[in-house]
Amino acid sequence: MRDLSALPKVHLHVHLESTVRPGTLEELAAAHGVRLPGKPASFNGFRAFADRNSLTRSCLREAEDFERIAREFCADEAAQGTRYVEVTFTAASHGERVGDLELPLAAVLNGLSEGGKEHGLQWRLILDHSRRRSVERAEKTLELAKRHEEVVAIGMAGEERYSLAPFREVFVKAREAGLHLVHHAGEDAGPDSVREALEIGGAERIGHGIRIVEDPDLTARLAESGMPIEVCPSSNVVLGLVPSLPEHPLPRLIDAGLRVTLNTDVPDVTGTTITDEFTRAREIFGYDDATLARLAGNAVTASFAPEEAKALLHKEIDDWLRSAEDA
Repeated sequence: MRDLSALPKVHLHVHLESTVRPGTLEELAAAHGVRLPGKPASFNGFRAFADRNSLTRSCLREAEDFERIAREFCADEAAQGTRYVEVTFTAASHGERVGDLELPLAAVLNGLSEGGKEHGLQWRLILDHSRRRSVERAEKTLELAKRHEEVVAIGMAGEERYSLAPFREVFVKAREAGLHLVHHAGEDAGPDSVREALEIGGAERIGHGIRIVEDPDLTARLAESGMPIEVCPSSNVVLGLVPSLPEHPLPRLIDAGLRVTLNTDVPDVTGTTITDEFTRAREIFGYDDATLARLAGNAVTASFAPEEAKALLHKEIDDWLRSAEDA
């Protein structure tokens, strides 16, 4: 079996605030007087995770904090064989919290730029917004995105029982500005949330999407269209949305012909890396290297990277797959 850490990867669904190293978080918490409770082994749903995550976010206050986690993120991703990443960041929320709308995003862009150059990692940014929060803040997210060419998309995250309908005009303006749209759907809500992400949200990728298979017609529609889905198995289990990894619907999603990509989502609470997600797919579901390479290739195709970068990434994956055969 080939070394999965050497498999060239594209990482499409990972939240920067949920990648903070444990030691870094402890240092930031101590510096800012934040008391962190012990990390639970699992959560009883998305809301419990969101409440815990808010404590991590409260440890990010100064420009140096945001720059640091971005630089360290680049180092950690590169060590896992990630060649290109589209990392998600909740810029407007942080900006309002620290009293300077521009500061968190500017600091993160600096950190990603420095870290990307140092570790040979290509990256772009996605700005997200919670469905629970105001349209006004979503408009601020859009304005931030429009001001920085490194931002390729905006998307809606958070509890999916909150409709996307209030944000319809934001999505229209985003498309007019040339931004891509990616939304969380079909994770803690059912297939109707995916339909809404497509029909109201104009989604070009579906974040999570694990409940798509509950609706055969929707599944067939997305398989035929090649709509990518960003599947995060370990996150789904730790957040209490799937009972266990062996019970995860990943095989059903793949067998249905959906364009599945593997991702980590919130690695600080799952304790997994992108390499771990591929390793678990091999060990738990028995996927061979050709299948794992196909999943890696799906992420390349689904990314918003330039076409020349995609061509090179596909070649690197093919080279990895041939490596043992040529040895």
